[in-house]
Amino acid sequence: MPADNRRGALAGKRLLVTGGSSGIGRAIAEAAARAGADVALTFRANEAGANTVAAAIRATGQRAAIVQADVAIEADLARVAETAVDSFGGVDAWINNAGADILTGEGALLSRRAKLDQLLSVDLRGTMFASWRAAELMESQPDGGTIINMSWDGASSGMAGLNPQLFAAVKGGVESFSRALARSVAPKVRVNIIAPGWIETSFGREAPAAFQREVAARIPMQRWGTPEDVAGAAIYLASDAARYVTGQTLMVNGGDVM
Repeated sequence: MPADNRRGALAGKRLLVTGGSSGIGRAIAEAAARAGADVALTFRANEAGANTVAAAIRATGQRAAIVQADVAIEADLARVAETAVDSFGGVDAWINNAGADILTGEGALLSRRAKLDQLLSVDLRGTMFASWRAAELMESQPDGGTIINMSWDGASSGMAGLNPQLFAAVKGGVESFSRALARSVAPKVRVNIIAPGWIETSFGREAPAAFQREVAARIPMQRWGTPEDVAGAAIYLASDAARYVTGQTLMVNGGDVM
């Protein structure tokens, strides 16, 4: 486990992470617990992974809650909010990390239309539904809260290829929506965006070695990012250190897009 120099940054806070059973979501959930937060996390199918993350959270002395949910379904999101309130009394930071996988496994074999439908349903509509639910909850809380949505650095720079076109359209929508929401719910609720670049998730790990080296060579930091790198940005934006930051996009990409 990497050293955590943010210990205490989230002391007393209550976080909710969608898609927290693996990858970036898992890294955020576990880093938040090490930083002093109680953490609720959602999973769609990976219950074993969610239980493993919850165990790691509890091992830090923090509370954990798990809820199965499809973020594209509004009723599921209502249940997610209810679980967090029942478990912790509220949510101080809601992180919309869940996303459709169209790059690996069965998702990579889908038609162009099916890939787009999944991204629109989960990444865009799911983020919007979840953000609205989070904002309603936080506006009822004395201290408000913060929402963090996940985008992609290529949404602002462009990249050739069908999958990049799909991601650019959907993640660009997430960014535009998030900025509009930030203006709508301020000053009580902050809304920010994290835009990761090349991160060592399942796609990166399964990519050919030559492609991995090619990508790393063109990144100023000379390496792929890790889920823990993204988690560090999430901890900052969820903390009081970012109390005057809203409507902003924080790229975590080693300088690949500036």
